[in-house]
Amino acid sequence: MKLTKQIGVIVLALVMVIGLIGCGTKGAETSPAADASAAPVATGGTLNVMVEVEVASLDPQIATDGTSFEVIADFTDGLKQMDADGAAVNALCAEETVSDDGLTYTFKIRDDANWSNGDPVTADDFVFGWQRAVDPANASEYSYMMSDIGQIKNAAEIIAGKKPVTDLGVTAVDEKTLKVELNVPVSYFDSLLYFPTYYPINRAFYEGLATGTFGTSPATVLSNGAFILESYEPATLNFTLKKNPNYYDADKVQLDGLNYQVIKDSQQALMSYQNGDLDIVKLSGDQVDQVKDDPELNVVGAGYLWYLTMNGHDVEALGNANMRLAITNAINRETIVTDVVKDGSVATYTAVPPQFAAGPDGSDFSGDQTKFADVCADDTAKAAEYYAKACDELGQNSFTFELLVEDQTETQNVATVLKEQLEAALPGVTLNIKVEPKKQRVEDIQSGKYEVCLTRWGPDYADPMTYLAMWVTGNSNNYGLWSNADYDAIIADCTTGKYVTDLEGRWNAMYDAAKIVMDEAVIAPIYTKADANMIKSNITGIEFHPVALNRVYKNTVKG
Repeated sequence: MKLTKQIGVIVLALVMVIGLIGCGTKGAETSPAADASAAPVATGGTLNVMVEVEVASLDPQIATDGTSFEVIADFTDGLKQMDADGAAVNALCAEETVSDDGLTYTFKIRDDANWSNGDPVTADDFVFGWQRAVDPANASEYSYMMSDIGQIKNAAEIIAGKKPVTDLGVTAVDEKTLKVELNVPVSYFDSLLYFPTYYPINRAFYEGLATGTFGTSPATVLSNGAFILESYEPATLNFTLKKNPNYYDADKVQLDGLNYQVIKDSQQALMSYQNGDLDIVKLSGDQVDQVKDDPELNVVGAGYLWYLTMNGHDVEALGNANMRLAITNAINRETIVTDVVKDGSVATYTAVPPQFAAGPDGSDFSGDQTKFADVCADDTAKAAEYYAKACDELGQNSFTFELLVEDQTETQNVATVLKEQLEAALPGVTLNIKVEPKKQRVEDIQSGKYEVCLTRWGPDYADPMTYLAMWVTGNSNNYGLWSNADYDAIIADCTTGKYVTDLEGRWNAMYDAAKIVMDEAVIAPIYTKADANMIKSNITGIEFHPVALNRVYKNTVKG
């Protein structure tokens, strides 16, 4: 997560991978279920949850990060939601029909779906929310989900400023009937509808707020979901939600509420857990070692790829491909995951992480982590060769780079080791670490105010294109402003061109695209994240997903 401007659409080629999501074969997990044969236990109570970073936004059309998506989904339902296996199932949708040509979807909205102020959830709420997503005035980083991915009629033209938002192919036929028109058939469309960008917003409520205040307090949001926001303010380190008694599915919600605490230090998180202040925490580093034999340790794949992005546009030395190749080969990834992160994360040598997307033959796109070993490996000798070439081409042998990282324990520990590794393997290189809160760090790389940055990307849907499209010329997540015409052409062929219906051809072409990214060291992949969670033994039913919504609490029980 999260892509600003994705090129093209994957029309029919995702049939295979969306089936993958539906089957839950790539990492959807649930904390241990309650034993149906056991004696009944008292339920209810508040689940005390740790998150590593603050919520960046509670606006579903503006949010871009996993923590914000998780919290928004706590109190908002879309037309669909994820089941325990990650499949799309009805939420606010009571009935769905699709035209024979696959271009028109009609959704009937539940009669018992209401907002927390008593207003019914209407088709117009979806029209308004989706129009906000494509409105150029909002500059939504997820507008591409409506245009390039969802292929909603006129979305691309509206985003480009060529048509008004009222031309979006979404219509409120009546209060409870929503019609959606697509440019082309999109076989995975239902699986997009649990993503927060597709959530509704009550138009009258929104328009009654002071400009810029939506999502900044409990009084400036409405709930139609399992919980209601009870306490919150921007950048707060503690916030709470309570059960929504008027939720249409309230009988299935057994928690009384959620209490979130932002804790960036892993040792502090473990102490809070051991003191009984938290029911679920994420650990890394030495803290994982401390609990490695504890039955309450639960390790799940989180899907995120951590990598270095390098600003080759504004920093001459980083614009040199041999310098970038020297950096990527100077990293000892195995040391980082084994001795620093220690949470089950996997050393990664590919632009698309492993254990994430399967192709037409069922194989993992990045299952072979040696595929690009000629240009990306833990190899200081190879790094020295590339570095010598870079020094010769640049006419100097001394370089100072600033490494930007966010202010949480794990990333700072990784940054410290990266500094040691690069300075040892590349004599003359100095790496100075700059620490910022995540929100500022993201703003800086998006605006090009960085040299090297340790950042991450999580998949929004189960296909390699969620990564590969980032490096298309002009993509807003192409932070180094790298450009390659051959690469752009391959991505276009895979999304709107000759490989749209050719599953095998598309898969092979995406390998070709990935090879270009690795050959030019557009990024330096480091590791694919796992989450080492400590979960109290009386907690069951937390649902974990590597795609879209990483944690869901609707069916959680605190015994």
